Amino acid sequence: MVRIVSCDVTDCSYNKHNACHTLAITVGGPNDPCPSCDTYMHGNQKGGIPDIQGGIGACKVEKCTYNQALECSAPSVKVGVHQSHPDCLTYKTR
Repeated sequence: MVRIVSCDVTDCSYNKHNACHTLAITVGGPNDPCPSCDTYMHGNQKGGIPDIQGGIGACKVEKCTYNQALECSAPSVKVGVHQSHPDCLTYKTR
């Protein structure tokens, strides 16, 4: 599973010290052609597992170079804010 090496979305419930602590995120939501983090959750409650480094569970962004059969094949991934929502910053158009 491709690992998330950094996450700048500090208001996400799974973010602690700019790292993702959920087992896996999904990139791209239903009918969403942009590389948004569909797992993003804003709230006061912190989630995730402290010793876990998040990974990419699924990628639904059809036009990404790294999308191979709905799985991410990038060496690693960075997540950050783009146009007021969390996106996969590693996204690269085919």
